[in-house]
Formats: sequence, C-alpha cells, structure tokens
Amino acid sequence: MSNETMYAEIATAAAAAGAAVMPAVEQLSVGAVTVGDAQVAAAFAGAVVADLEGAVPGRVALLVGQELVDALASSPLGGLDLAAALQPTLDAVAGALQGRVGAARESATGLVTRDLSTPFTAVYLKSGDVAAVLLLPDDVLAGAQNAVIAAAASGAEPAIPGAGTAPGASGAVLSSIGGLEHRTARPGIEMLHGVDMEVTVEIGRTRMTVRDLLDLTPGAVLELDRAAGSPADLLVNGRLIARGEVVVIDEDFGLRITEIAVDAAAS
Repeated sequence: MSNETMYAEIATAAAAAGAAVMPAVEQLSVGAVTVGDAQVAAAFAGAVVADLEGAVPGRVALLVGQELVDALASSPLGGLDLAAALQPTLDAVAGALQGRVGAARESATGLVTRDLSTPFTAVYLKSGDVAAVLLLPDDVLAGAQNAVIAAAASGAEPAIPGAGTAPGASGAVLSSIGGLEHRTARPGIEMLHGVDMEVTVEIGRTRMTVRDLLDLTPGAVLELDRAAGSPADLLVNGRLIARGEVVVIDEDFGLRITEIAVDAAAS
C-alpha cells in the first residue's frame, strides 16, 4: 500500500471519528479527501486549530460553515465559544490519529492554512451540503502511520480502520461548495444539542476587599447574600437557567430542579 493511500485511509478514519461528535442537525458523513491548498478556507466562516501531543506531534485544523457559527452566536444560552464547542471533535480526531490534542483555539479562516505545516490533506464533512473540512498535515498523517505500523509490529490491533471514501478531485469539491458562504443561514438550537457546556451551581455571593481576601485562613466563615434554605442558582455560560434544592446523592452533591428561569423557558 502506497503512502498516499495510507494517508487517505488515516485521514478518512480521523474525519469519521470527528464527524460522529461534531455539532450538527443531522449526522455528518465523510466526503471527498483531497490535497489541500490555501483556497480551501474561502467557503467557510469559522476555524479552530489545535496542537497534537504524545506520539503523533503536529497541528490540525477544522473549518466550519456559517450555520454553526451563527447557531453558537445566537444561542439562547448566550454566545458560545467556537473552540470549546469543537474541542470534543478534535479530541476524537486526535484519538483516531493515535494521539492527544491540546486546547483548541479559534483562528481567522484566512490565516488557518498558514498555521499548518505543508503539504496537508483536506477531508470534507457533510450532511447534504458541505458543513466542515478537516485539515491534516502530511507530517501528522506520517506520524499516525508510524504508530499504526508500530502497533502492528507489536501484535496490537491498529486503532485506525480503513477508509470508506476514496479521494476525490479537489476542483470538483470546491465547485460544489463555492456558494456555501452565500447560503441563507439557518441557525438553530438543534445544532447545539451535542455541545458540552460547563454548568455551575451557585448558592450565593459576597464582596470582599483585597485585604480581607488576603486575611482568609482555614476555618474562616463567609456570609453570603442568600438566606439559609433559599434555592441555589443553576448557571450555564454565566446565565441563570434554573433554581433548585441542593441534595446529596450517595456522597456527592446534586441539585433538584424546582424552578425554570422565565427567560430561559422563553428561549
């Protein structure tokens, strides 16, 4: 099997792993696998990059369409961060590449290809229309290939399966997505159903001077601005969503919801 064929299989498998957890209204599938170039970013509205860690070093990038960018910006839970929303997708991609990935960070779409080593492979993800493209430098694919070979030599089962989609022509793919940026955006909360979010339970607040903060010692008691027995607030992205009673589940704290915030319900 040639390096080019192996790279295509690895890239397809990594993209399939990411597509399985990427925010979308419908399940995404892997489209064409092409040789990447600087024009690949032109049809997309948002981009994130992340550095791989462990046995497979390098950097990967993911570009997404206007629909997801708008859905995150107009979420009823407040504007959501693109990098945080796509972190699980990049985690899945890195796992399929036999590696780990650090924190994703947002990048300007016009600059994202400059953040990557070249040459690189582009793998398109779609559900009807093209929704995203994963960019994988060849040095990353080579590192993943070496990891597969090492696993096979040791008798371990390689974690990267064969590809299910043959590479396509770059020109054909670009012509099919040329109007992506001109489509009418259809942002919707349904796109975000699979996005992980940090949820905080707050039992009260107080204000303190720096002097008082520096004087804190073990055993100090802080008086909060909430009476005993009052419901705790459930916050998502800093926004009040619900209130409830603090309970104990086995040895952990929990929250029994007693009230949905009016603005959250209206959203």
